[in-house]
Amino acid sequence: MKPILYAKPSITDLEIGYLADAARNGWGVNCNDYIQRFEAGFRSHLGVPHAVATSSCTGALQLALAALGVGAGDEVIVPDLTWIASVSPIAHAGATPVLVDVLPDTWCLDPERVEEAITPRTKAVVAVHLYGNLCDLDALSEICGRRGVALIEDAAEGLGSTWKGRPAGSVGDFSVFSFHGTKTITTGEGGMLASNRTDLWDRVRMFADHGRRPGEPLQFWCSEFGFKFKMSNLQAALGVAQLQRIDELVERKRDIYFRYRELLSDIPRLRWNPEPAGTRNCFWMTTIVWDRELGIGRDRLVADMRAADIDARVFFHPVSAFPMFAGTTFATPVARSIEGCGLNLPCYHDIEDEEIRRVAALVERAFR
Repeated sequence: MKPILYAKPSITDLEIGYLADAARNGWGVNCNDYIQRFEAGFRSHLGVPHAVATSSCTGALQLALAALGVGAGDEVIVPDLTWIASVSPIAHAGATPVLVDVLPDTWCLDPERVEEAITPRTKAVVAVHLYGNLCDLDALSEICGRRGVALIEDAAEGLGSTWKGRPAGSVGDFSVFSFHGTKTITTGEGGMLASNRTDLWDRVRMFADHGRRPGEPLQFWCSEFGFKFKMSNLQAALGVAQLQRIDELVERKRDIYFRYRELLSDIPRLRWNPEPAGTRNCFWMTTIVWDRELGIGRDRLVADMRAADIDARVFFHPVSAFPMFAGTTFATPVARSIEGCGLNLPCYHDIEDEEIRRVAALVERAFR
């Protein structure tokens, strides 16, 4: 039996054709052609006025924080359950990450805990759409608006999800996306910063281009220290093709998720990515979580999968468990309760039904 990967992209002749064109012709005066097409397509997809392609989602978040003026003495609220890339740009900006708990059903930010954590030093809330699951954007938007705090949607894993008809990443002041090789659409590595904040967009463009102000008449003249987070034209060519296929790619992720649920429907007390009324989940990852009292050892399950040539990924650790936060105390009991009790199942676009059944059979044996 061939190995089953946990994630890989779907690449067709469309992507290969655009890449070949960029490699042959995307130089000199054409060096930004695919970048501009990718950014324009993304703006259209989200329905927002601004988007800039970046070298990573992490860099996009750093640009958003810089545009908001986040720095030393400031605080930024972020969920305790996320990948470190949602948190490290806050520390690199010189600000303090404030880790708050998540909801037990969505594994995303708990709005009540967010409200409690806001202080006069709070500059922003980073709302992470974990594994495609959506934060409560209505509640978070109301809280942030009332308290004068910026809302940043970390939609690295949420591209294709919708909240009451609005795409993930179209609600907050800023939103960031990832096109890593595991994501629903990929540019290999890469990201996007999108925004509804026209008043701050010139600052974004300046910081994104080494501190050169938009429209600056002097060549190579920089007004401030900036960053170099630019996506290459070759990467953007791949992104243009992938974005043209986004509906197909998201629909395939959804098919895989519901197939797993069908096959494992008899296992009691197994929790899955939710899809509350008024939302549509892109199901970037098919995720299962179980109660600790069941006594299912996550690491043993992962080891059994690997022994069967099946790759899987554990649920993220609480960020507060990392050594960088030693000596700090955050009240995040829900996040801590999931530690060691969650798994992401293989769900790449081209996975075959026989492979899904192989994975499901192994999981079922572990829970029986």
